[in-house]
Amino acid sequence: MFRAAAIVVLAAALLVTMKDGRALRDTGLIAQCTTVTAPVGQAGYWEACRPGRLEGLPNLKRRSCESVGRSADVEYWRCPSPVESAPAG
Repeated sequence: MFRAAAIVVLAAALLVTMKDGRALRDTGLIAQCTTVTAPVGQAGYWEACRPGRLEGLPNLKRRSCESVGRSADVEYWRCPSPVESAPAG
């Protein structure tokens, strides 16, 4: 009985952790975007996005953002307004 209860509690904790998404982003399994300072002379809000192991680079075009280039494994996006802190993609 104790083992079954322990397994149920561990499974519930795992589901809550995965639903939050923080653990997946921190381990690099899903893509992650962070706000960066715009270069001198540039306007808008800029995001630096890194790919995840389970998915590629996120596409921020649905949020009216424009890709402005890549550097190594980081893609930079210029957006007309701040991007919500929702999961990338």
